[in-house]
Parts: sequence; C-alpha cells; structure tokens
Amino acid sequence: MSGRFIEVPYRMLPGETLDALLEAFVTRQGYDTTDTGEGMHGWVGQLKQQLERGELLIAHDLQTETTEVMTLAQWRAFGRDLADDEEEG
Repeated sequence: MSGRFIEVPYRMLPGETLDALLEAFVTRQGYDTTDTGEGMHGWVGQLKQQLERGELLIAHDLQTETTEVMTLAQWRAFGRDLADDEEEG
C-alpha cells in the first residue's frame, strides 16, 4: 500500500473512541440494531470479538485524516484500488 492507510491497534484506543468507531461501522453497514435484545450495545460487543480475532481492523487514512473500522476484505480491496489508481496516475 502507498502508506496512505495505517492500521491502528484497537487496544491503543480509549474505550469511548473504539465504541464510537464500532457504532459508526454498524450504522454504515446497515446492521439491524432492533433484532437483538441488546441493540447497538450487542453489535459493538460482537464487533469487539471480531477485532480480537483479527477479522476486523481499524484503519487511519492519512490523506483524509479519518479513522474507521474495516473488514479484512475491505482493507485488502483498498490496497488493490490504491495500487490501481497509482498505476493509472
């Protein structure tokens, strides 16, 4: 990757920041927060487990200065898309 994105170890983030990032991910992915008895809190708990297993990661975009949660597939796709853009440019 071009160095535009860096992975942020989730354990380095304050709990409130991590929860906010995970809640934004749930909203962006369109998860139904009404289908569990725990709602958003339940999703955040599940996503934390996925972070622990390495299925999700937190990436910081140095170009836009945004930080967000990504799946491994999204992370890899970003890498390919950026490489393709650089080759064309």
